[in-house]
Amino acid sequence: MTTATLAPDRSAARRSARGGRRLNRYSGLGLGVAMLWFSLLVLIPLTAVVVTASEGGWSGFWDAVTNEQTAAAIRLTVGTAFGVTLVNVVMGTLIAWVLVRDRFFGKRLLEVLIDIPFALPTIVAGLVLLSLYGPESPLGIDIHNTRIAVFMAFLFVTLPFIVRTVQPVLAELDHEVEEAAASLGASRFTTFRRIILPSLTPAIAAGAALSFARGVSEYGSLVLLSGNLPMRTEVTSVRILSSIENDNLDSAAAVAAVLLAISFAVIVILDVIQRRVIRRG
Repeated sequence: MTTATLAPDRSAARRSARGGRRLNRYSGLGLGVAMLWFSLLVLIPLTAVVVTASEGGWSGFWDAVTNEQTAAAIRLTVGTAFGVTLVNVVMGTLIAWVLVRDRFFGKRLLEVLIDIPFALPTIVAGLVLLSLYGPESPLGIDIHNTRIAVFMAFLFVTLPFIVRTVQPVLAELDHEVEEAAASLGASRFTTFRRIILPSLTPAIAAGAALSFARGVSEYGSLVLLSGNLPMRTEVTSVRILSSIENDNLDSAAAVAAVLLAISFAVIVILDVIQRRVIRRG
C-alpha cells in the first residue's frame, strides 16, 4: 500500500520537474493557437529577414555588413548597448533596493517616474533629452551630435528594465536570513555578496537581456539627439532605414540579421547564467 501510494507522487514529481502535465485535447489546442500566433508575429517575420539577407549570396551579405560605415554603426550600437547594460545592472539594482528597502518622501512619485520611458514615445524622449542636454540646455550641457548623446538616449529608454525585474524578487527575500547572517558576524557587504546577490542574479540577468535588446533596437530618441552622423553617431537602426530608403533591402536585411544574431547570443548567454544560478540555489 505504501509503494502504491508513493508511486503516483514520484510520477507527479517527475512530471513537475519536466515542466508540467501531459498535453490533453484542450491544452494541445491552446498550444497550437499560441504557436500559430507566435509564428505570425515573430518566427515568420524573422525568417523573412534572414531569407532576404541571403538573397544576395554570401559575398553580398559580407560586403553589406563589413562596409566601413555599416561596421562603424554596428560597433557603436553594440558597444553602447553593452556599456549601458552594465550601468543599468548597477544603478537599476540600486534603485530597486532603495524602492524596496527605504522609506522617504516622494517614493510613490519615483515609482511612477521609473516607468516613464515605457510610456513615452521614443521621439518624445529624444525631444526631452534634447531640451535638457542640447544646444539650448538650461544646465549649460550640450552633448548634441556626440556619442555621449547616444549613450544617454540608450540609458533613458532602458532604465526601467532591471529595476522592474529586480524589485519584486528583492521584496520577497526573507529578512530573517540576513538577520541570522548578521548575528553570526557577517558584514553587510558579505551578507549582500553571499546571500542577497545570488538570489537577485536571475532577475538581474533577465533585466540585462531586456535592456540590451531594447538598446540595440533604439531609433526614435536618437533622431533628434545624436544627429545620425555617419562614422560618428549613426546607429544600426538609422543605417537600416537609410538602406531601405535607398532601395537596398538586401543590405538592410543583412544588417538586421547581424543585430538579431548578436541579440540572440546575448540573451542565450544571460539565460544560461540565470538557469545555472537557479539550479545552484
